[in-house]
Amino acid sequence: MPYHLRFFFECGVDTPLWPGPSGDPQLLDSPCGYPCELDRLPIPLDTQNELAGLAEWYQSSLDWDYPPDPPPWPKEERELFTRQADAALEIPRRESGDNWAVEDQHQPW
Repeated sequence: MPYHLRFFFECGVDTPLWPGPSGDPQLLDSPCGYPCELDRLPIPLDTQNELAGLAEWYQSSLDWDYPPDPPPWPKEERELFTRQADAALEIPRRESGDNWAVEDQHQPW
């Protein structure tokens, strides 16, 4: 059975990768409810940097003064982010090998 990762963005979190129920706690050093440390995953540094950059960009999607409000991004930026997130999801799927399953749980706007 492959190790299980989940892909989604969360405000205040610097990675979109989270352990799934069958994630290896020793390798990931993260319980299921906490984000993965990217440098502990079998993915190259440039991929880690790209995923961290997307997570950082995502932080600007929240109205930090009043979080329940809609994102301050215009429609075009939401669409661009979603396209780039979709493309970024394929990278760890491809690079992590057959022993890893990366589930898309990202919710586009």
